[in-house]
Amino acid sequence: MTDDDSPGAGEVRAIRARPFALDLTRPLGTARGEITRREGFLIAVEPTGDGSDAVGVGEATPLPGWTESSEACDAALDAVCDRDGTDAPLEALRAASTPAARHGVSLALADAAARDAGRSLAERLASEADVDASPADAVPVNATVGDGPSAETAAEATRAVEEGFDCLKLKVGVRDVDEDVERVRAVREAVGDAVSLRADANGAWDREDARRALDALAAFDLAYVEQPLPADDLDGLAALRGGARGGGVPVAADESVAARGIDAVLEADAADAVVLKPMALGGPDRALAAALRARSSGVDPVVTTTIDAVVARTAAVHVAAAVPEVSPCGLATGKLLDEDLAPDPCPIDDGRIAVPTGPGLAGGAFDGLRRE
Repeated sequence: MTDDDSPGAGEVRAIRARPFALDLTRPLGTARGEITRREGFLIAVEPTGDGSDAVGVGEATPLPGWTESSEACDAALDAVCDRDGTDAPLEALRAASTPAARHGVSLALADAAARDAGRSLAERLASEADVDASPADAVPVNATVGDGPSAETAAEATRAVEEGFDCLKLKVGVRDVDEDVERVRAVREAVGDAVSLRADANGAWDREDARRALDALAAFDLAYVEQPLPADDLDGLAALRGGARGGGVPVAADESVAARGIDAVLEADAADAVVLKPMALGGPDRALAAALRARSSGVDPVVTTTIDAVVARTAAVHVAAAVPEVSPCGLATGKLLDEDLAPDPCPIDDGRIAVPTGPGLAGGAFDGLRRE
C-alpha cells in the first residue's frame, strides 16, 4: 500500500484531537530507561456530509526513540486537525518524521471506512493489502517481563506462565552482560523448557558485548535476542546472525526497522525476525505492509505496541490478525497501565487475544470516545 492508497487519502473529513496522559502501574525498566507514563492524543474523524455517519477514532501516542517527541506530534496534528472545524486531508502527514501523528489520523480514517463498510478493521486491512487468508479470530501474544534482579524476574515470569502465557519477552541490557545471563538462566530454570523465551536489549550492547551475550545465551534456547546492537548497526546485526545460522541465537530487529525502514533491514540481511510497532511505522496499513514484506523475504514478523492506550492496542491486534500464521506478538501490554481510555475489548485467555468482530476497531466499544 502506497501513501496515495492510505486509508482516507484523497478524502477530506473534519479531524479533531485531544490530549491524554496515563500512568503505568509501575515503572517498566528497559535499556533506554524507565517508562512511567504515556502521553498522547485521541483522534476523531467526523463525517462531512458525504453520506457517511461513521465517526472514526484513532490514537497518536509518541514514544521518543521510536517516534517523534510529544511536541512534534502535537505540531503535526495541529497542521491537519483544525480544532475550530476546518477540514484537512491526510496527505499532510506523509512525513516519516512524525509516525505517531500519522498513525493516529490514518487509524481514525481506517476505522471510519471499515465502519462504513460494516467490516472489521482486520478485514479491511487484509483486503487493502491483498492478503489471501481470512484474518484470525485470535492471535498469540507474549508477556513482557521488565528489568529486575534475578529472583524478581523469575517470579514475574512464573506468574505470567501461571496466567497462561507460553511465550515471554525479558528486558535485558540495563545490567552488565553476566548479570543478564544469570537472569535469563533463572527464568529458564523457573519456567521450564516448554516456554518460549525472548530477550530484548533495546540496542544497549556494543558488538563485543553482544557477541559475548549471544554466545552465553545460546545455552537457554532463546527464540531470539531483540535489537542486541544500536539501530543503525545493520552490518553488526548481520554479522551476529552468522552465529544464528550456525546454531546460535537468532536476532530480531526492532528499533532498526523504525530508524532505517523495513527495506534497509531486509536488504542488509540483518534479522531473523522483525518487531513491528504500528505507532512507530506510521499506521496499521504501514505495519501490515512491512509484515508482508518481511514474510515474503523469509523473515518472521512480530507485531507489538509501544505501551499504547486501548485504541492503538486494539488496532495492533487487528494488524496481527491480518498476518497469516503470525508468531506470538507483544500486544498484552494493557495491564501495564494504571488506567485506560476505555474498557479493553480484546480479552486475553491462555496467551491469546481475541480479535473484535464488530465493524471497525471494535463495533460500538469506543462510541464514548468518539462523542467526546
